[in-house]
Parts: sequence; C-alpha cells; structure tokens
Amino acid sequence: MSNNTLIRTCLLAALGNNLTRVTFPEAGTIDANPYNLNFPVVPAAITVPESTAQVANVVRCAASNGYKVQSRSGGHSYANHGLGGTDGAIVVDLKELKQFSMDESTYTASIGSGMLLDEVTHKLYDNGKRAMAHGVCRQVGAGGHFTIGGLGPTARQWGSSLDHIEEVEVVLANSSIVRASNTQNQDVLFAIKGAAASFGIVTEFKVRTEPAPDVAVQYTYELILGNTTDRARILADWQDFISDPNLSRKFASIMIVFEHGMLLTGDFYGTKEEFDDLGLADRFPIRKPGNIAILTDWLGMTGHAVEELALGIIGGIPLHFYAKSMAFTQDSLMSQSTFEKLFDYLDNTDKDTLLWLVYFDLQSGATGDVPNNATAYAHRDTLYWLQSYAVNLVGPVSNTTIGFLQGINSLIAQDVPSANTRAYPGYVDPFMPDSQERYWGSNLPRLERIKAAIDPDDVFHNPQSVKQRKHDS
Repeated sequence: MSNNTLIRTCLLAALGNNLTRVTFPEAGTIDANPYNLNFPVVPAAITVPESTAQVANVVRCAASNGYKVQSRSGGHSYANHGLGGTDGAIVVDLKELKQFSMDESTYTASIGSGMLLDEVTHKLYDNGKRAMAHGVCRQVGAGGHFTIGGLGPTARQWGSSLDHIEEVEVVLANSSIVRASNTQNQDVLFAIKGAAASFGIVTEFKVRTEPAPDVAVQYTYELILGNTTDRARILADWQDFISDPNLSRKFASIMIVFEHGMLLTGDFYGTKEEFDDLGLADRFPIRKPGNIAILTDWLGMTGHAVEELALGIIGGIPLHFYAKSMAFTQDSLMSQSTFEKLFDYLDNTDKDTLLWLVYFDLQSGATGDVPNNATAYAHRDTLYWLQSYAVNLVGPVSNTTIGFLQGINSLIAQDVPSANTRAYPGYVDPFMPDSQERYWGSNLPRLERIKAAIDPDDVFHNPQSVKQRKHDS
C-alpha cells in the first residue's frame, strides 16, 4: 500500500470515516483558502476534527506516516503558516471546536480554540458582562491569537491575550492529550504562551476575565501635514507623549502614516472628561474636531473601524500583501533626525503601490508587568511596535514593494540597531533572517530544549517554527 493511500485511510478513520471532514489534493490542487495570496501553500490534507480526541487521532496519523502538522484557527497567518508554510503538511482546522462555558464563581471562561474573536467577545459579555484583552479584527481565530501574543487596545490594562491563559488542553506530538497550567506541565504552558504552533495543538483555553468597561472614548484625528521636519516632529512628539511612565493605562494609541496622510487613532477606557485631560487636541496639529465617539456599550467598543479600514486587511478577505515589524523600548527610541530620514525615505522611494501604511502601535502597560522569562512571549519591555504593510489588489506584491518595506527597517536600524533585532511573531515575515531569534529572543534556548523534549521529530513544523536545541551554549 502506498504512503499516499496509508495517510488517506488513516485520516479518514481518525475522523470517523466522515468524508466531509477531510480534503485531499486532487489533480495537484486543494482549496486551502490561504489568507495571504502572496505565499500560496498546498497542504497534503486539510482535516476538520470535531473533538480533541479526533485532533489527537489526526496527529497520530500524520506523525506515524512522516508528515508535518500545523493547526489553523481563523486562518489569518501572514505567511499561511497555519497551512504549514510549505507544501505537504497536514492541516488541522479547528473551526468546529467552539465550546464555551463560564464558571460564575470565578469568572474563568473555557473557550474552544476554534472560536473567532468576535464570538469570544459576545460569549464573554453574554455570560456575566465579562471581557479579556485581544485584537480588534473580528475574524481572527482564538487558537492562534491567544498563543502568539494577542495584543489589542485593552492590553495596556489587562495584559495580552496569552496573559489571560490559566490552563490549556493540548495535543502533543505523541498524540497524548494533556492539561498544562502553573501546577502541571509547566514547560508546555510556557511554550504555548507565545510559541504554540511549534509545540502542540491547543483545543481549549481556560482564561481569566475582567469586568467589561462601561464607558470608552474612541478617537480619530486627521493630522495636518507639513514638510518633512513638521511630520517628523509629530511622530517625535507622539513618541515623547507615550514614553511618559505615568501615562494612563486606560489609553491606547496608534499613529498611522500612509500615502498623503497621517491619523492619530485609538481608545481611552474612561470618561470624556478624563480623555480631554490628556490634551491630545491641543498637543498635535489636528483637523478639528476629529471623530470622537463616547461609547457605553462594550460590544460597540471592541471594533475599531478606522484601524481595520486603514489596514485594508480585514475580515476573511484574502489579499496579496507583505508585512514587517520592529520593536522600540524606552532605551531604544528614534530621534527627530531619524524620523526625518524616515519621511524623506517614504516621500522619495519607489513603492510600486499606493496601498501601504506604517503603524506605530503603543504597547507597554500591563504587558510589561510580566517577567520576560515567564512565558515564551519575549517582548515585555516593548514600548511600541512599528508595523508596515503593503497590498497589491491585482496580483503578487512586487520585489520593489517588498524592498520598500525592508528598506524602512534597514534605515531605522542604522540609528536604532536593537529595534530590528525583534519582530512580533504574529506578524509573520517569511523573508526575515534569524526569524526564531527575532520572534522569541532570550527565551529561544529554553524553547529549543522543550522542543527536543516533547517534539523531537519536529512534527509541529513551519519554516519559522522553533527547532530543537542540539547543544547547550
């Protein structure tokens, strides 16, 4: 019997011989539904298990037949790592794992890893008016988002999504189903909280929750543009503003630079009077009065339409795009002259697209209260992230456009070298060298040792996943 026949037979049996639960390539194609069309991937099979036991069955089939495995939740990986990142992986699509319960005595929620963020928001709110930190894109899946970081506008108050995790149910490479928490399988929990795709498939999370805020201000200001020096001064002033160690953790902020425009946007989880005391309208050259919304409905607070529309990568819409990131700390910030070089570069470099933007996204706050070595997530001291994006609506992103984004990081790194040694693991960059070191930093050696212990055959693999440590330094 051929290996192809063996894996087909095994996967079908693993899924109860339900033909609707597994898809194989036919005539060299498979409907993989990649999120980033710039990086097409053809899996060996896509499976849709209905239970944790079926997930374990699929992993057993794949491992015993020499196939790599990757799970997919919402499917929003920037380089389709949820499809394996390269051809020939077995994909475990978690979309049927949407179980939910709430312990009303502790307000600890159990959440299936196939739930989307919009579903998480509504389930938490409908069960005690609770909430947790996560991003604003409604169609992102909890399985990937919660385990890679999970930054969002409330993270400065509550920590990132992964900081809410108290326990997980996870399928390991040997197909065992284990629970991981602070009291059992601690190394597994450490790895899951920041690098799960390299170590196992989480099927359920137990998370702490918070009372949902009852008031918030969402703000968007269009900034008045000037010459290079004027625009650089805006960014330098924003950087100075958010660097205040006493800045309210209720405040979330993003500065967006795009073709012929700049926006200052974000959320403040407090009253309008408290927001006004920040003085944003007086500090920055804005086109008054701006777009200010006072919201008293948490479900209305959880989406930020301006941010999603500006990004252009919204919902479940597949696009050709490329993205990069870099991190800045209180000890590694850009100078006025660096900002001027950046705007000069943006003004004069061939981009081969008008659909590009650069985000400056405030982090800090509660995400920095957790020690850097407490979880796999390695960027606790980040003050803000720089994220750059470019989109092509009609075909692959050109080398010119890719070079344009890479040039942004290279230019800044000339003045702030440390900023380009870090990258957010949720913004996958398949062209980035030393990716594991940049995603996981000082936590990588421990992750490599855990990999060797629980997945020595590298079953859970993508091109930028953690590899086992071959020797101690």
